[in-house]
Amino acid sequence: MASLFRQPIRNLRGVGAKSEELFRKLDIDSIGALLYHFPRDYEDWTNPAEISNGVVGEVCCIKAKLSAQMRESRLAGNRYLVNAEVSDGRDVMRLVFFNNRYITSMLKYDTQYIFRGKLMRDFGGLQMVSPVFIPADSEKSGLHPVYRLTAGLSNNQIQRAVREALKLLPSEISDPLPEEIRRKYDLCSLKEAIENIHFPKDRKSLQKARKRLTVEELLVLNLGIRALKNHEDTVSNVKLEKDFTEEFLKLLPFILTGAQMRVINECTRDMQRGKNPMNRLVQGDVGSGKTAVAAAACYNVVKNGYQAAFMAPTEILAEQHYKTLSKYFENTDVKLELLTGSLSASKKKEARQRMAEGKVNLVVGTHALITEQTVFKNLGLAITDEQHRFGVSQRSKLLAKGDSPHLLVMSATPIPRTLALIIYGDLDISVIDETPPGRSPVKTMFITGEKRHRAFDFIKEEMDRGNRAYIVCPLVSEDEQSELAAAEEYAAELMLKEFSDYPVGIIHGKMKYAEKEKAMTAFLKGETKLLVATTVIEVGVDVPEATVMMIENAERFGLSQLHQLRGRVGRGKEKSYCILLSDAQGEKTQQRLSVMCKTTDGFRIADEDLRQRGPGDFFGERQHGLPKLNIADFSDMDGVTLSQKIAEEIVADSPDLSSEKYRGLRASIRRLFSSTDARMN
Repeated sequence: MASLFRQPIRNLRGVGAKSEELFRKLDIDSIGALLYHFPRDYEDWTNPAEISNGVVGEVCCIKAKLSAQMRESRLAGNRYLVNAEVSDGRDVMRLVFFNNRYITSMLKYDTQYIFRGKLMRDFGGLQMVSPVFIPADSEKSGLHPVYRLTAGLSNNQIQRAVREALKLLPSEISDPLPEEIRRKYDLCSLKEAIENIHFPKDRKSLQKARKRLTVEELLVLNLGIRALKNHEDTVSNVKLEKDFTEEFLKLLPFILTGAQMRVINECTRDMQRGKNPMNRLVQGDVGSGKTAVAAAACYNVVKNGYQAAFMAPTEILAEQHYKTLSKYFENTDVKLELLTGSLSASKKKEARQRMAEGKVNLVVGTHALITEQTVFKNLGLAITDEQHRFGVSQRSKLLAKGDSPHLLVMSATPIPRTLALIIYGDLDISVIDETPPGRSPVKTMFITGEKRHRAFDFIKEEMDRGNRAYIVCPLVSEDEQSELAAAEEYAAELMLKEFSDYPVGIIHGKMKYAEKEKAMTAFLKGETKLLVATTVIEVGVDVPEATVMMIENAERFGLSQLHQLRGRVGRGKEKSYCILLSDAQGEKTQQRLSVMCKTTDGFRIADEDLRQRGPGDFFGERQHGLPKLNIADFSDMDGVTLSQKIAEEIVADSPDLSSEKYRGLRASIRRLFSSTDARMN
């Protein structure tokens, strides 16, 4: 099988230079890659229904014969229309074909066909528009693969290419999964799986193929990420000789929750063990107090004579962490530095020099922390905040700045625990499952556009009471230029009309850092009362006086993202509100947004988001650092659980997979992770 990944797709019969380029657009550059371009769906030609049993509004297969003469007619614009009538012996159905001059010779009166299309009902009864069809006794009946396409490449072309590729499979191919594992867990062979995932004999064969390929892909991902963890081979020279937690607690103007203390103790224990470095993920819902936990870890490391680095995904968030930590450590010997891309070249150079000389022991920054020019004297702890915005390799680059330093990863994006075990399989997981006292839940309301002006009046009332508000502007597209135009036009409209008597600010992703900083500072100080924003304020911005978050086009956001946006309010003592505005009529949308009104538990929301939208939309474009999966679905908990069970069994047998029987798995890991910039050992 491995040899097929080295054979260019051009070697296949029927694939020329032009189609080769089209295949490349689908990331298919070899015969092996084509075989792993699995169908996204299947046309089911099995078990055709009688006309009376067809479900109106759905695609179905109907077995019938022509029952009347076809009628041809011309329409305006030189268009061609054919009406046909078919019968299954009891009921009739009308067929409509547009611009198909040959249909009258393609359909024969004495032949029974299977017609496949969407069944519709109009004043004339049941009908199908331009159905595809095959003779009822055709060998083509069954399950037909439907592939992801690109312009210029049809589904039939991919089917033909796959059939040619399958002919090149040897009678026996090397299987990455050892035979004893396949037998134990009822997994078919790789050859059988590949053949039946493309052209399944029947539903049962398809299910067996999908199970085998899904479990294998999740297993390879699981083992690959475990290799990153590699605790057994990594020895840290950073050992905390003394615990300064009690001293740190005296610096805080508030009392930590039991959950915060538990996680701090877990981090301290990890860093005191003296052998393997800490590799820990701290998950906490919005407002659970993760920054205080990170500050405790930093203080412990610094007081033991090492440096700590705190990396945030945006300059706004880095600046905020810098200010928060500066307050905590105001009267201590902890020396802080801020390092971001927007600093002048001379200031960056000076900051880096102080870091290299050890004159600074806590650095807060952005990606500037992982550039080649950044050098630490003795980095003992690396922290990444909002981990979903960083890739595995970026984490690795920060760790490479020290001699096996400890790692603390923080995420305010709740992820179902089973899923987190795969995605963050290289990390131990802690959860802060308490909210600091004094914070009341944010009341969430779902309204339609007709109540927009009432919502605006409510926002004015809140601002008149001295509070502040956010309005997340309508999401037009993910395109940055569209985002800029939408934000500025929407803000201008609010300034000129509904909020002409109030100071309105604006912040969006295309603004320069200095402009964002100016807008946020004005909002923090109350110079602007209303901030019109894009999702750039999704994480990190902490304004206790903000009591209203209104989100336009709420249906366009995932539940987890809505939850993050809601987390920008309710951070002070005043009662806070989140207003979800949507005119979407779909039942699923209504159900999805109603979840936000029923709970403020981020983990429950994450579970529901994953269940409703699947992992692709759950993570969206922001989930970096994971290899692209061909068939596995993280919401398939049976597959996830089985792959974890097999991974544990294999690691127990051969921790480094060096056994010859796992040679194929090692190759699969290299191939899967080669699509990312993840550093694999």
